[in-house]
Amino acid sequence: MKTEGTFDEAEIEAARILFARQATFLMGAVSVDGLPPADMPEVAFAGRSNVGKSSLINALVGHKKLARASNEPGRTREVNFFVLDEAIRLVDLPGYGWARASKITTKKFQNLGRDYLRGRVNLKRAYLLIDARHGLKDVDTEPMDAFDKAAVSYQIILTKADKMKPAEVEALVAKTQAAIIKRPAAFPRVLATSSEKGNGIPELRAEIAATCELLPRTPEADAEG
Repeated sequence: MKTEGTFDEAEIEAARILFARQATFLMGAVSVDGLPPADMPEVAFAGRSNVGKSSLINALVGHKKLARASNEPGRTREVNFFVLDEAIRLVDLPGYGWARASKITTKKFQNLGRDYLRGRVNLKRAYLLIDARHGLKDVDTEPMDAFDKAAVSYQIILTKADKMKPAEVEALVAKTQAAIIKRPAAFPRVLATSSEKGNGIPELRAEIAATCELLPRTPEADAEG
């Protein structure tokens, strides 16, 4: 598995081809008892409500309406599963940081996300989405603590990076990487993306394919055994 977070043109193209294949909605689970069998690699997307999880999933697979985006924060109250090419499941976790729901309701669907993260043996990585315009906030500390405690590998993905100047994005990436450097479960590369413009999407596809061990093996990898 590639860990440096850099990919050559062949790997980027292989990931593009993979994500161009059929992607379908599988199910939404309201309890851990209703989760599908852990028989396929999964990657999960977490983040504050309205951070752009649905838009990012749609951008990855090239379908504008696969994951339902909403202008109403906190709409996702299930763990939603999407299947790509019968090879990977993309998992949309309930958003957090939404105060308009009752505290009981909010706690219920946020705990569902935590239960999924703790007990999913086939979960290869979680992607924590952060709005680039706001950066890491205090509310993001809780999910990072949960990932670290559960030893779930996670990577910070900055969304809506097209709303900022390139120099600002570069500075934010460096600042965010410095903020997570001592977190044990954090993947050491922060990726800036734009679902609208496509920035960073090819690289994220390659990250996911590599994490799920679905990129073609290179001669160098074969030589390493």
